[in-house]
Amino acid sequence: MADTAVAPASLRALLARRDLHLRLVVDEHDLAPGSMDRPVRWVHSSDLADPTPFLSEGLVLLTTGTQFTGAIAADDTAYVGRLVARGVRALGFGTEVVRNGIPPALTQACVAAGMPLFEVPYRTPFIAVARAGAEAIAADAYARRSWSLAAQRAVSLAALRPDGLSATLAELSRQLGCWVGLFDAAGALRDAHPAGTLASAAVDAVAAEVTAMLRRGTRAAGAIRVGDTSVTVQTLGRGGHLRGALAIEASDLDHEARSVVTAVVAMAALALEQQDGLGRAISMFRAGLVQSLIGDGPALARRAARDLLGPLPAAPVVVALTPAASARSTALTEWLERRAQEHRGEVFFGRGDDGLVVVVPSGARELLAEIADRFETVIGCSTPTGYDEFSRALSQARTARDRVSTPGIADFADTARAGLIAALGSEAARTVAAGSLAPLRLHDAEQGSALVDTLDAWLTNDCSHEATAHALGIHRHTVRARIAQAERVAERDLSSFAARAELWAALRLSE
Repeated sequence: MADTAVAPASLRALLARRDLHLRLVVDEHDLAPGSMDRPVRWVHSSDLADPTPFLSEGLVLLTTGTQFTGAIAADDTAYVGRLVARGVRALGFGTEVVRNGIPPALTQACVAAGMPLFEVPYRTPFIAVARAGAEAIAADAYARRSWSLAAQRAVSLAALRPDGLSATLAELSRQLGCWVGLFDAAGALRDAHPAGTLASAAVDAVAAEVTAMLRRGTRAAGAIRVGDTSVTVQTLGRGGHLRGALAIEASDLDHEARSVVTAVVAMAALALEQQDGLGRAISMFRAGLVQSLIGDGPALARRAARDLLGPLPAAPVVVALTPAASARSTALTEWLERRAQEHRGEVFFGRGDDGLVVVVPSGARELLAEIADRFETVIGCSTPTGYDEFSRALSQARTARDRVSTPGIADFADTARAGLIAALGSEAARTVAAGSLAPLRLHDAEQGSALVDTLDAWLTNDCSHEATAHALGIHRHTVRARIAQAERVAERDLSSFAARAELWAALRLSE
């Protein structure tokens, strides 16, 4: 956190007031680390044996020790333990009011618990200590508010620079005195200040959390802890259209610091929305190049892309196609845009009629696998091809994509090896196949015949009665009779190749 001109209200600042004549009784080396500098919220006085029900965390408690006298004296160790559990910052003992000096047992209990104990001399009234605490708290609050206004002005001025968004993040980092990172819609670190100061393991953990938050699609804020590092994350953009996230290496920002962060979040979201307009224009340009390539004339697309996007990937290329829903993913398009800028000439992409078209060199298919894994989508891939056959390659990618429903790579080569029947295996084709075989199945069910099995074996054995009889373990005359009966039931002339081919395809589709 950036320093302010006024020291924050703390026990150290209170003891530094020479007009109060306060004296620390417990040696600072016996206290818990940071005890002297923790913020003090108020100064309160009480002589109750158990004042904790009336106290709040962060107080300095003053007492004259009345509770430690008389027949029923408070137990020193239990008393201090209750104060520590309640979050009391320190205990001030007013001497020479009820008793001389501080009870040794109370001092020992404070040492054991690491509780700061200081003496308030008789000449210093408790009201003076309370007023000094209130003045310090008020001065600190004023200083923090002044800092907040100055910091918001500084980040606003930074936003006016040519590199406005990066300058704003750098100024926020300087004002807060900590690491600040901006993640894009794909969950990748886009900008960070100071660069390289956050451990790579912490950056990876934050990126994973940001990715999960962005996938949920709703505005959110959260904090994660990696070892000793705590990072606060805030999404940017509106619900359903998140543009990224802002991460800050801090977990205990006060109200004033949060107001500065809120201002930066608003400015960053606005800057990203403005960039979104440019992104839409580039997206339309890419879509136009895809349509040009579909015409199998790459010359125009090459010339148009060269100056703005860089060269197209060198042929032979693999043409890939994502589902239509993935083409609307801001995270995917931003990730590909950054990848294309970092590796010019290694990837081209653009919106197609029914998905996002991605083009990579035939030896760079690992990029497609990374997309499928990172964005949990299916990607249909063509065989290696030249740009003069782009439309055919896109059809291959579409056919392969539509054959697979689980995320991953769907290769047209695998679809081709599965055969034509596998490619025809749509619900409509299976319905027609079932209709073609329905008369035969009904006859078998009613008459107890085996026309479907006999016909299947006959077609599989190249329509040989002898081979079919051997395969089924029946006489060839029985095969001949069943095939003749199948012709009558199905109303098909099985002497023609067309009828045989259609029934064979129906049998395969019905499997």
